[in-house]
Amino acid sequence: MPADEFSLIARYFSAFGAGPAVALGVGDDCAILALEPGERLATSVDTVVAGVHFPPDSLPEDIGYRAVAAAASDLAAMGARPLGMTLALTLPDADELWLHSFSQGVGAAAAALALPLVGGDTTRGPLTVSVQVFGALPAGRALLRAGARVGDAVYVSGTLGDAAGGLAVLEGRYRPEPEAAEYLEQRFFRPLPRLQLGMLLLAEAHAAIDISDGLLADAGHLAAASGVAVRLDAGRLPLSPALAAHPDRDQALRWALGGGDDYELCFCLPPGATVPAGCTRVGEVLAGEGVLCPGFDELAGGYRHF
Repeated sequence: MPADEFSLIARYFSAFGAGPAVALGVGDDCAILALEPGERLATSVDTVVAGVHFPPDSLPEDIGYRAVAAAASDLAAMGARPLGMTLALTLPDADELWLHSFSQGVGAAAAALALPLVGGDTTRGPLTVSVQVFGALPAGRALLRAGARVGDAVYVSGTLGDAAGGLAVLEGRYRPEPEAAEYLEQRFFRPLPRLQLGMLLLAEAHAAIDISDGLLADAGHLAAASGVAVRLDAGRLPLSPALAAHPDRDQALRWALGGGDDYELCFCLPPGATVPAGCTRVGEVLAGEGVLCPGFDELAGGYRHF
């Protein structure tokens, strides 16, 4: 067993710190990241807790990957270019096998998302993972929740509801065919934050948000920040074949609208804008306030911790 927290960091996490923006990584009191001329720093932090954000018996490599991907999704929502991340890990005990597997998940996410690990901390306590991400934005430009305009079309990336379906599989509430079950579980544990899409949308989107609490809830956040109303059409929601195979289509739509944890992007484009590949129009921006989705309005509150 490693002797202390510094040995833990050196043994399991120091290999993931190289990157073009890393001037100084793990090993000192602070990391140093380099910005290009004319750029500003974007940063966000996300915390996941065993039994709240993932089942306590989840594989450690999946916990590590999911924690990084969830945090990186906030960079995608702003259109930021990823620079690096820090990791604060609270552990019940320093289990060597668990730490090795967890670090492999963190390393896989760091490589896939171009987010070198440049610092962090370890403490003893209930299993909790906090990831702070850093990104770069051109000065004066960013995707914000505010900015949606009446007449904009509302789009989403990818497919929705898969993570909620995957959690239902993990908890035994849904038992699809093995291939569909594996796909949905993978979508829960290995989300794909849309970093490239976010940077692409900087040129045309009026507003954007990542879908973490559910489409209805997050579209509501965007509407509130922009001072508009958003109307969604449940019939337009993009569903994966694995989720569309659910015998109760209404349940599949409820997961797509209110399930959360998809980490796709919801964004607003003006008329005539180029629609990126893999994105689907799901609604429109209207005068007024709040989010409307006939037949499903009761889901608009989304997930809340308190």
